[in-house]
Amino acid sequence: MDRYENMNAFVRVVEAGSISAAADRMDVAKSVVSRRLKELEEHLGVELFHRTTRQMNLTDSGRAFYQQSVRILADILEAEHATSQFHGALKGSLKVAVPLSFGLMHLGPAINEFLQTHPEIEFDLDFNDRHVDLLADGFDLAIRIASLPDSSLIARRLAPIQAVMCASPAYLERMGEPESPEALIKHRCLVYNLISNIDNWNIYDAAGQLIKTRITPYLKASNGEFLRDAAVDGLGIVLMPSFIVYQEIERGALVPLLTEYRYSQLAAYAIYPQTRHLSQRVRAFVDFLVKRFEGMPYWDRCLKNFKNIS
Repeated sequence: MDRYENMNAFVRVVEAGSISAAADRMDVAKSVVSRRLKELEEHLGVELFHRTTRQMNLTDSGRAFYQQSVRILADILEAEHATSQFHGALKGSLKVAVPLSFGLMHLGPAINEFLQTHPEIEFDLDFNDRHVDLLADGFDLAIRIASLPDSSLIARRLAPIQAVMCASPAYLERMGEPESPEALIKHRCLVYNLISNIDNWNIYDAAGQLIKTRITPYLKASNGEFLRDAAVDGLGIVLMPSFIVYQEIERGALVPLLTEYRYSQLAAYAIYPQTRHLSQRVRAFVDFLVKRFEGMPYWDRCLKNFKNIS
């Protein structure tokens, strides 16, 4: 039994959706692919698929084996490539989980720049603000905006992220500007709902003392850009990472509020599992991101023009 060929056939079937489609892509007979799947299942002693007359769905064992198989095949490809005549060039796939707003606004240009140097890397990006299980879902790494990295993962800090409270001039003209954190309870607050406590904002005074501030969520959403645009439209006050709102602040569409206070310290991290062998392509991409975002990010440098925002 050729374990490599059988594993490759299995992965192709999963990705193609059927044995027939996989056989067409591999340019082999359908019977060859079926035989390889049968040999693989007999060797493993488990069923990898739930088979019906119309479709094939992965079993739990099959799903776990698929994630590992993708990693193994990618590592084999990388090892072969590293010792071939193309030594030094990066090749293979990178499956990356990225937060939606940060990914669209700031990671896309970085990936385009990375691909100019490493054109044979293939990216598979999952834009989602919810945390994913890197091992179970087969990700090479994730980019996360967090106060602290998960202790079960290895994290490299890419850039500091500061939060800014702001509202539109129209809203402030209509409702007035809050003079203290306690005054926020009387205002309409636009709240990111993928946090544990959406009824409170953690605000710190100049001495670093926490002021747990009760707010009234007026509009809740799982996307920062949506909430930013709602604030621009005058719907309420928003507390957002600076990388989402800095352009609107620059052009006057949003006005920073309570700038003498500070908020939870966040950072952008590149995160990968401790048990994951760090491939050359993952290491190169993370090193690239660290260098690209080192120091004060450009979105925070822009806010230096505004009094008391640091």
